[in-house]
Amino acid sequence: MARLGVIDLGSNSVRLVVYETKREDAAKPFRTLVDEKKMAGLAAYVTDGALSNAGIARAVAVLGDLLKLADNLNCARVDIFATAVLRNCANSEAATAAIEAAIHEVNRDENVHGCLLFRPLPSFVDESHMCELLDPKKDIDGITLASLASVFTDGHAGYPPATAAACIQLLDHYQVPLQGKHVVVVGRSLVVGKPVSMMLLRRNASVTICHSKTENLADIMRSADVVICATGRARTFGAQFFGPGQTVLDVGINFDTQGTLCGDVDFAEVEPVVAAITPVPGGIGTVTTSVTMAHTVAAAEAALA
Repeated sequence: MARLGVIDLGSNSVRLVVYETKREDAAKPFRTLVDEKKMAGLAAYVTDGALSNAGIARAVAVLGDLLKLADNLNCARVDIFATAVLRNCANSEAATAAIEAAIHEVNRDENVHGCLLFRPLPSFVDESHMCELLDPKKDIDGITLASLASVFTDGHAGYPPATAAACIQLLDHYQVPLQGKHVVVVGRSLVVGKPVSMMLLRRNASVTICHSKTENLADIMRSADVVICATGRARTFGAQFFGPGQTVLDVGINFDTQGTLCGDVDFAEVEPVVAAITPVPGGIGTVTTSVTMAHTVAAAEAALA
């Protein structure tokens, strides 16, 4: 059976709750893991740093989608197999030790095949160091240098960042042409902007990477066939940034001043202008969840081979 770990955010701790599928044909992500001795476990750890800023939006959205996926798969809560108290740490040394211990626990646990480490981490924690502690075989979100190297060198080891991969999956699903097309990526993070640009180049797209310091940004965005917005700034891009016939992927997960979940794009303004646009919520985030589970299952298959 396949096992799915989902974070339960408590007031003082973060616990990992396990779900197991009851049906052999539950869903494609669990396609081969139907033997009772074969399990796909996913560990997700959320730190106080991720919960204190925009990272909370992504954490809530992804974990909410995982819970929905568990329900759709006819899953049952069966156990809590890992607990990590990562919040309310007294000092930087305690926080660092807690996160390191959680990652080492994931690395040691043979029943956990994938790990999500929601970022950013607290400012006083060395995020690069923490990412490198994770076993690359369990890095299903492309946070280790080994995984990222494959993205940038057209390699096949590890897994790309799930959100970047979700963008490609969505474009493929809707048969949006990429070869020879101009794709503008707004955002240059290692989570989305840079890796998705490399993956688009692999599809022979002509990619322009923009960011907060780019001049004439609106003109550049209007010139594109496909626009991917991944800046993490709520409703920054209105109708003036887009033109007819474009495909727009809104990767942003933010809260506006009223506390409403929204993307980087002003959907109400832009939707009538372009040919297609992903909503927030219910767009890229949902696909990211499926990609995360596909990576988890692939990692489980590799470990059990």
